[in-house]
Amino acid sequence: MGRLVPAVTRALDVLELFLESEGSLSAPDVIRRLQLPRTTVHELLTTLAARSYLAPVPEQPGRYRLGVRNHQLGSRYAEQLDLAAEGRQVAREVAETCDETVHVAILEDADVIYIAKVDSTHAVRMVSAAGRRLPAHCTSVGKMLLAALPEGELDTRLAGRDLVAMTPDSITDPVALRAALTEIRARGTAVEHRESNPDVSCVAAPVRDGAGRVVAALSISVPMTRWSEEREAELAGLAAKGAGDLSARLGHRGAR
Repeated sequence: MGRLVPAVTRALDVLELFLESEGSLSAPDVIRRLQLPRTTVHELLTTLAARSYLAPVPEQPGRYRLGVRNHQLGSRYAEQLDLAAEGRQVAREVAETCDETVHVAILEDADVIYIAKVDSTHAVRMVSAAGRRLPAHCTSVGKMLLAALPEGELDTRLAGRDLVAMTPDSITDPVALRAALTEIRARGTAVEHRESNPDVSCVAAPVRDGAGRVVAALSISVPMTRWSEEREAELAGLAAKGAGDLSARLGHRGAR
């Protein structure tokens, strides 16, 4: 590995100060926060402004805000993101930690589509596949995604739709489903016990994009032979961390 270039490191340190600032920064602000020499800071600010990474604030002389070049780079980064590929990588990391089956799914109409899956190494494990489509109300990922919808959109997606049962434990009553979604919103994670598979329980957490929108959910599925209240709590935390890691990869701040 080559050595780090101090000037570049300092320039990036200046830009990253704006991740913690709501508005603009002045040279004295940067000097105080980074403990750098005055001359160095002025040179860095001048250079970053000349390359459009910073822009002077017209109504506040001596203060800078982020420039348009950051937006251009961020937009290009977003264009290159592949949710399925990023999801597979994070799902693999989560599965290596808990040795259970991990899925990443998205919502389409009132169904979920699994876009990534990593299997457990256990002999007894969930049988599923990426690309599979299931009713959202029967799965933890689906309920997590439904819970994230605005009420109006939720009404539209569920309007005239029968809540079919996949197992005797599936939710088929619209009132019960809405009550479950309210609880999920309050808790921040979703759980389903034998609602899509009579031998499996799952826990899921939301995945957000750079704008903070819930675009997917990550779940951990466990056969009932390995399920317990203690295991549920442990896996809920792990699912939330995995979903946070994937959110961070998609540009969401504060995901971890």
